[in-house]
Amino acid sequence: MNPKKRIDELRGIIQDHNYRYYILDDPTISDGEYDILLCELENLEKENPELITPDSPTQRVGSTPVTEFGTIEHRIPMLSLANAMNEEEFVAFDKRMQKGLDSDSVTYMAEPKLDGLGVELVYENGLLVYGSTRGDGYTGEDITHNLKTIRGIPLSLRIVDITVPALLEVRGEVFIRKDDFIALNKKQELDEKPPFANPRNAAAGSLRQLDPKITVDRPLSIYCYQGGMINGQTFPDHASFLDALKKWGLPVNPFVQVVTGSDGIISYHRELEEKRNDLPYEIDGTVFKINNYNERENLGSRSRSPRWAIAGKFKAQQATTVINDIDVQVGRTGALTPVAKLNPVYVAGVTVTNATLHNQDEIERKDIRIGDTVLIERAGDVIPKVVKVITEKRPNGTKPFQIPAECPACGHGAHRPEGEVILRCGNISCPRQIKGRIQHFASKLAMNIDGLGVKVIDQLVEEGLLKTIDDLYSLNQESLAALDRLGEKSAGNLIEAISNSKETTFARFVYALGIRNVGEHIAKVLEKQFSGNLGEFQNANVEELENIDEIGPIVAETVVQFWSDKSNKLIVQNCLDKGVSLAEIEIKEYQLFEGQIFVFTGSLENFTRKSAKDMVEDLGGKASSSVSKNTNFVVAGPGAESKLKKAEELGIDVLTEDEFLAKVKNV
Repeated sequence: MNPKKRIDELRGIIQDHNYRYYILDDPTISDGEYDILLCELENLEKENPELITPDSPTQRVGSTPVTEFGTIEHRIPMLSLANAMNEEEFVAFDKRMQKGLDSDSVTYMAEPKLDGLGVELVYENGLLVYGSTRGDGYTGEDITHNLKTIRGIPLSLRIVDITVPALLEVRGEVFIRKDDFIALNKKQELDEKPPFANPRNAAAGSLRQLDPKITVDRPLSIYCYQGGMINGQTFPDHASFLDALKKWGLPVNPFVQVVTGSDGIISYHRELEEKRNDLPYEIDGTVFKINNYNERENLGSRSRSPRWAIAGKFKAQQATTVINDIDVQVGRTGALTPVAKLNPVYVAGVTVTNATLHNQDEIERKDIRIGDTVLIERAGDVIPKVVKVITEKRPNGTKPFQIPAECPACGHGAHRPEGEVILRCGNISCPRQIKGRIQHFASKLAMNIDGLGVKVIDQLVEEGLLKTIDDLYSLNQESLAALDRLGEKSAGNLIEAISNSKETTFARFVYALGIRNVGEHIAKVLEKQFSGNLGEFQNANVEELENIDEIGPIVAETVVQFWSDKSNKLIVQNCLDKGVSLAEIEIKEYQLFEGQIFVFTGSLENFTRKSAKDMVEDLGGKASSSVSKNTNFVVAGPGAESKLKKAEELGIDVLTEDEFLAKVKNV
């Protein structure tokens, strides 16, 4: 037989078997028979390498590991969801939807909330071109090489009666089934490797392997649940979109179903909560989304979550155990958090050995002591906490527990800011804070020091090379090259990245310092207010800060507290003395976009959504994710559809990318 003809035939047969196995759950051949077909295809492609294509089933594992993950910006942000903790909140959500849509009855798509890792797959003309993690919702890590190892993800979409879009972005959850997780940990044990704590950690760790040959041996599964940018195909509702995904060969959870009103929501949630322990995978709740896409558009989104969706949390699962000790941990911001060290106990799919006690007030309110038998639960099936003490089992001689007045890591005096319940260590050089502080300092939105990852930071701190953030600017290539994780080349690249970070802005530097309550946006507000003058910012009092628009009393107080600590001022001065310089900011005579709201839609070609947002905010405007009557301008790139249509209906000015850039350049 002609090799090309047989290769094409084998690819079609294998794709069909993948569809029957992963989509229809109705395999017609054994795993052994499937492997024989795949082996035949591999041999034919070895003999005819010119016939290998990127979407061939043999191309799931790349030959060369990557050295680091790149980043991919999501065209449409992967927002988080608001939570409903009880049935009353479901009812309230449905009433909001009815009011917002002026309707007596609203239909929702209901689905299980899997406990895995969110990802985005991008197909162009039916071929998988790349995939990424959710990341911060706006930018994720490029994990294409690992996602291709998951057999449930088609490398090319099936050609059926529904036209495959020119661009299809689809979101899904990667997870590990319970039986597969048990088998994986047994293999870890045989290989004398530490077991994974839970299926979610195992899935996340597998997707973040630099070598896909490791990932391919991990039993990863995926269910797709949401679309991103789609060009070349439209759908009236979510149900028809999910049907299309299944026909194209993408796995969709079999428990998704359309429900109506709060009664339908509550009934579905109760049913899934009863079934959760019998399901083959971990779930921690349910998700409900308005089914009709036009209705979603009408409702729009908040800054962090869509208005048209909600996640329902299951009641926490509980168990009893004994507190063997209480450890006081120190976080990046200096927060002293008491943590109970427990007799290991299995709760909601995880062996729990620690539980947060939150703060001193909480310890006293519940009268928690070392030696107590306690009832614990995993709140939202994530964070273990102590619910109550079983006092009748308390042994004799126990004493009330008191968090020490000094930081357990550095001995610096701990203080409790007015209006707060948490004790804090104010020493920026505290050894338990320093790893987290350096990680934050080096992050992309801060000083952007490429190559300074968590493991490298850990090693540098443990070797005594980093005690404060300013020590970064005293590192040399020779000392770095001697470390286990770094060679001469990597050490040189890191020194160069550190050197490049010295030229920065007031906003980036202030954000990098990790002042509590001062995020990226507030840092930009402060930069404008003080015209990039760090000295004036350091000397500002509470009243002066509170007079700044968007700065409240809490932010003002934490800023003043930060600068009142002489060690913080010293470290900042050391950074400046070692070459860190803050670029002069341009004082604009007027704010061109003052009070104006922009919405960006479609595939932007000349700039990213983040850079567009920055341009608008720099000129006094605001960037929104949804079109409303308050929107002033919609900037439409290729593929703009529903938002563009709504803008036209509302009579809102629509700009091309070039027209928007022309406005900006006219300042």
